[in-house]
Amino acid sequence: MQGPLCAFRDLRGVAPCDTSTNPQVVLGVCLDESQHSNLQGRKAIVAAWRRLPHPRVGTRLVEIQRLHTWALSVLTPVLGQASLDTRFFVDDGLWRKAPILTGQSSCGPLPDVKNILVTGGEGFIASWLVRHLVIKYPEYNVISFDKLDYCSSLNNSRMLESRPNFQFFHGDVTSDKDVLWCLRKYDIDTVFHLAAHTHVDLSFGNSYNFTKTNVLGTHILLESAIAVGTIKRFYHVSTDEVYGEVEEDAADLTEQSSLWPTNPYAASKAAAEDYVTAYVKSFRLPAVIVRLNNVYGPHQYPEKIIPKFINLLQRKKPLWIHGDGQHTRRYLFAGDAADAFDTILHRGEIGQIYNVDSRDEVSNLDLAGKLLAAFHVKDTAGCIEHTRDRPFNDRRYAVDGTKLRQLGWKQSVSFEEGLAMTVDWYREFSSWWGAIDAILSPFPVVNGDSITAATLKADEAAAHSQTVPNGNGGLRGSEEAMVGANNEHVSLQSQGATDLDGQQAVGGRKRKAGQMA
Repeated sequence: MQGPLCAFRDLRGVAPCDTSTNPQVVLGVCLDESQHSNLQGRKAIVAAWRRLPHPRVGTRLVEIQRLHTWALSVLTPVLGQASLDTRFFVDDGLWRKAPILTGQSSCGPLPDVKNILVTGGEGFIASWLVRHLVIKYPEYNVISFDKLDYCSSLNNSRMLESRPNFQFFHGDVTSDKDVLWCLRKYDIDTVFHLAAHTHVDLSFGNSYNFTKTNVLGTHILLESAIAVGTIKRFYHVSTDEVYGEVEEDAADLTEQSSLWPTNPYAASKAAAEDYVTAYVKSFRLPAVIVRLNNVYGPHQYPEKIIPKFINLLQRKKPLWIHGDGQHTRRYLFAGDAADAFDTILHRGEIGQIYNVDSRDEVSNLDLAGKLLAAFHVKDTAGCIEHTRDRPFNDRRYAVDGTKLRQLGWKQSVSFEEGLAMTVDWYREFSSWWGAIDAILSPFPVVNGDSITAATLKADEAAAHSQTVPNGNGGLRGSEEAMVGANNEHVSLQSQGATDLDGQQAVGGRKRKAGQMA
C-alpha cells in the first residue's frame, strides 16, 4: 500500500485487531516522514476513518483520542499553520484536570424528549450545551455530532465518555449520508443545530466554505429531519449579526426587526434561517430559531477576540485591534448561553424566535484594557497596536431579549466575573488547542487546507488604522470584492427586509407579527 500505512490496533497499541469483533479500537498511522507531510498524514487518518463500517463510526470511533505520542506528532500542524482539516488533537493530561463546565439551570425533563442531537458538538458553544444536557439531564441521551474541524476538539467532551447518556458521532452536516445515518441510528427526536463556520475574518476570504457549511449544511439537516419523520423539536442557532449594524442611539432590536446582514458570515446565517422558515411553512417542521449575542468563556477556539487576546498576552505579543477600536459587542458568558438553550427547550414555544441578549456592551479597546489589567500589565505602551479594519465592520449590535426573559431566563454571570474565569481557564489550559500561532494573526488567511498568518508591518498598520481599505489595501481578492459590494448594499436596502419572527417586507408584503410561518 503506497502512502501512509493505516492499520487498526487495540487500545494498548500492541497488535492489529479485528474491528468486527473488538469495538474498542483506535486508528494508528505510520508515516515515512521523508515522503509524507503532516497534512497528508491527517488526510490519511480521515480517509481511513471514513472507511470504517458506520456502526463503528457511531459507537467507538471516539477512541481515536487515545493515539499515543508518536501519532499525535503526525496530527500537529506544521509551524505557522493551523489545519482546516479534521483534527483529533487530544491531551489526556489536560482534559483529565479540566472541570466539567455547564450552565446553572435545570428544569424538569420533558417526557417526549429522549434522544438529542447537537451538531457541532465538539465546538465552543455546542460543547457547553452538550455537557450541560449530559450532566443536568441523565434522562436524555445526547449525541455530539461533529466533523472535528479546525475550531473543534475532542478535548471538549472527553470527560463525558464514561457517561451512559453521551455518544460522539463523527460526521459532516454537508453529507446527507452522515446526517441520515445518525438520525436513524439514534432515533433522534430533538435537534440543536449549531454546526457552522462562525469567524467573520475568515468569511471575507473563504466565503464559499461558509455558504457550504452554514447554508447547505442546514438545508441537508432540514431535509433529513423531514425524511426520518421522528423530529419533534428542531432548534436552529443563529446570531445577532443577521440584524446588521445598530446605531448607538437606536432602540434594541426585537425578534420582529428586519434583517440586514453586512458580511458573508452573517449573510450565510440569515440564508440558513430562511431555509428553516421555509421548512416550517412547507413541511410543518416544529422549529425554533435562537439568535445569540457574542458568547465567550472557556473552551473557545482562539480565533475570537477574547481568547485570542488572552493567548497573545500569554505569548507577550501586542494586541492587534481592527480600526479605531471603538466597535462594541455585547458579551454573554457561555454558561448563561447554555441556560438559555435549557430554558428555550423546556419552556419555549415551537415556531418562535428568541433573542438571547446581554447588557455587557464593551468596545474592543476597552476589552484590551481589561485584559491587560487582568495580566497585571502596568506599562501598556506598545501593548496595543491598530491595524486596518475589516472590509466592513459593524460598529455595534444590540438586541432585546425580553421575550426570553419572560420565560424565566436571566443573565447570571457578569462580564467582570466571566472574564476572570475565562482568563484563569486559559492560563491553566494554555495548550488545549495545540498549535494556534497562525490564528492569532490580525488577519488570518485561508490557503487551501491551512490558515496562515498574514503579517502586517507597524508602519503599514498605522497607515491603515481607522480606514476601510480598497483594492490597494493588500486584501485578498474576495475581500476586495466585499469592499466594492458595500456601495451596492446601500441600494439593496430600499428593496425590502426579512424578519422571520414578526414581519417580512419583501416587495411590500408583510408577514403577520409574532409568527415564523
